[in-house]
Amino acid sequence: MAYALLKTVHLLAVVVWLGGMFFAHFCLRPAAMTLPPPQRVPLMAMALGRFFQAVAVSIGLILASGGWMLWRVVVTTKQTGGPFNMPLEWHVMVVLGVAMMLIFGHIRFALYKRLRRAVAAQDWPAGGEALASIRGWVAINLTIGAVIVLVVLMGTAN
Repeated sequence: MAYALLKTVHLLAVVVWLGGMFFAHFCLRPAAMTLPPPQRVPLMAMALGRFFQAVAVSIGLILASGGWMLWRVVVTTKQTGGPFNMPLEWHVMVVLGVAMMLIFGHIRFALYKRLRRAVAAQDWPAGGEALASIRGWVAINLTIGAVIVLVVLMGTAN
């Protein structure tokens, strides 16, 4: 029961993160591009600020639930006397997931900071540059996230 709850929390947090990146990249940004920079750049800064708060919570939930589930599997396996061999797709999930978190850290603490400074100074070209950098890294993170989902789903199909 607890494992199923942890897995549900884990998956919902992943859905929030990946779904939010998809929405921002393919829905919000193209719609916002119809606005002039003095409206578009502050709108994107506010929307991304809210999204980044949700991602921070999601990352915390992903780490806590994933770590707890892994620990439970290790303990249960050891209690039965068997060796614990982490599946390849779990290794991929952990390594690429940590890479995504590091990329998010760069987006949130470097690029978004630049965006906020540009908005405060009403420097729309600098804000546009910051948004372009954020967009590029979000596209990379979305791609990595999709790879993780595919690898895990293919691994559980066996």
